Amino acid sequence: MKKLLHYLDSVKPYPPQERFFLSQKRRIAYGGARGGGKSFAMRTKLVLLALKYSGIQILLLRRTYPELRENHINPLRRILNGIATYKESTKEFLFPNQSRIKLGYLSDDADTLQYQGQSYEVIGMEEATQFTESQYTAMTECCRLSGMMKERFVPRMYFTCNPGGVGHSWIKRLFIDRDYREGEDEEDYDFIPSTVFDNLYLMENNPEYLKNLQSLPELRKRAMLYGDWDAFEGQYFGEFDRSIHVCEPFEIPKSWTRFACLDYGLDMTACLWLAYPPDHSTLAVYRELYMPDLILSDAASRITEANGDDKLRYIAASPDLGGRRQDSGKTGFDILRSSGLTGLVPADNERIAGWRRLREFLAAKKDGEAFLKIFPACTNLIRTLPRLCFDPCVAEDVCSTPHELTHAPDALRYGIMSLPFLPQTPYCEKKLPTTKVYASFFKEPKNQSYMDFLKN
Repeated sequence: MKKLLHYLDSVKPYPPQERFFLSQKRRIAYGGARGGGKSFAMRTKLVLLALKYSGIQILLLRRTYPELRENHINPLRRILNGIATYKESTKEFLFPNQSRIKLGYLSDDADTLQYQGQSYEVIGMEEATQFTESQYTAMTECCRLSGMMKERFVPRMYFTCNPGGVGHSWIKRLFIDRDYREGEDEEDYDFIPSTVFDNLYLMENNPEYLKNLQSLPELRKRAMLYGDWDAFEGQYFGEFDRSIHVCEPFEIPKSWTRFACLDYGLDMTACLWLAYPPDHSTLAVYRELYMPDLILSDAASRITEANGDDKLRYIAASPDLGGRRQDSGKTGFDILRSSGLTGLVPADNERIAGWRRLREFLAAKKDGEAFLKIFPACTNLIRTLPRLCFDPCVAEDVCSTPHELTHAPDALRYGIMSLPFLPQTPYCEKKLPTTKVYASFFKEPKNQSYMDFLKN
């Protein structure tokens, strides 16, 4: 008991760690940057659970066994010496109250088979962005009541993570973008950010580590120092910064030119509404329509409805809509127009030139603010634009897979190519496209300690 009390007394968590210890959400991700004390937080949370709940079965995973040994087995053997018994053959810590912490690894998808049919009330996935989504999904099937507990308990999963890696997309979808699918309840998910600046021990005793992070290449520095999930190696638009490109919505003045851009496919209809002032001093993306499985006539109706009373100069649309349908002999433009959608012009589909131009708009700043501003309602553009990667086979082009990521950015590219100006260029009159001619936390509980966790 003395060793246990000494251990608990030695745990002095930082505010993000304390929030992690107290949270009882079913899915919690902690971290987002280097040096935030992720491994300590995960170990301590699991030990607290094992001490509190008799019979609880806990599984802690890393990608490889050497990582598991160095980051958790060795520290836990020191921490739990005299408190829990470690069995080397099964890689597990057994507590006097029948609770158990088992340590395992998932180096590839086939490793999930070793856990098939097993049950754990708690599963922790360390460095979760190193796991594939299929590995995560397989482990959710094991997160269930084991039958060993007497107390009522809701099974849950914990994750520590940094941006990047094979699991970047699914972690970002669940905890950053909060883009949930059927069966996923947003109330179950919580992301607790932590950076090296929260780690007082490192900041005071190893300030050189901060300098190491500050000296990283720009994209990696944004990810590892600041926990920026919109920055990762291989990213096409490293210029995108959610903190400056996503702005508070404002009323578009009547003097501004409004237009739209459309990327159509049966799998997804993506339409964006843009506007700019007479002096070309900024460009705003203020509305978005993003819907799957629409035939052309339905797409026309949805866009017209979403447009409301906006007076659009034109709609720059996918040029492949100019192809004639074998069944009717009509083009896609013909069908859209006959369904009430007016102002359509074929977009300039020069991919690399378009991506270069879009990069200029993302990089440009005026008076310290981003030239290109995106309203928060454009959730799919904000979600997909920073996730685009370089095509491994075509220099300077965007990778076309996953295809779902390309719809909104393609629409934006059409819109950017239709503009008669570049950012930060002097104002000049230039003929615009017409319908006939197209020119190119959390609030922390007051007076609550993480030690209260053991009393709940």
